[in-house]
Amino acid sequence: MQENSQPGPLNSPEPAPHPVSRRELRGWTRDLAVALGLVIVIMIFLYQPVKVEGTSMNPLLSDQERIFINKFVYRFEPIERGDVVVFWYPLDRSKSFIKRVVGLPGEMLEIRSGHVYVDGRELHDQFVPSGYLDGSNYGPRRITAGEYFVMGDHRDSSNDSRVFGPVPRPYIYGKAVFAYWPVEHFGSLSSSSTVNAASR
Repeated sequence: MQENSQPGPLNSPEPAPHPVSRRELRGWTRDLAVALGLVIVIMIFLYQPVKVEGTSMNPLLSDQERIFINKFVYRFEPIERGDVVVFWYPLDRSKSFIKRVVGLPGEMLEIRSGHVYVDGRELHDQFVPSGYLDGSNYGPRRITAGEYFVMGDHRDSSNDSRVFGPVPRPYIYGKAVFAYWPVEHFGSLSSSSTVNAASR
């Protein structure tokens, strides 16, 4: 079969792509620089990456895990029971520790056979599996104003306020908020909402 040789309708040629002008390129570069600058400012002043060392916060945090801490949050809200905080180690301020807040200023804290009691009420802390408890005893001790009693979730593998005492408020400089490595731990970190005091 012979192909149809009749001329078809003329198609107008597609317009040539408009080359990116130097002005547009400068605008994109400027916008990218501003965005990058904002990210850097946020990282410096609000969030800080931290590497966890040790097993005292298992099962929430594992050794060598990477997290972000919020360095600004406690300017606007109080430290609460259950918060996972980063602080300068009271016996050596060149070191940082990460623990969970268990006792607040003014409270009477006591540990009996590994169970924590605050003002006579036992804490029901679902972050601490029964296998991670130890049989330690402590106190009773009144936590003075401006100090916080902190403990690791892995109670039988933690150097915490049972050893070095309550942590002064100025030593606490961040709250753990987000885990980003390893990938299977990616996500926000639980807070104080599931730590409750119940009657004996």
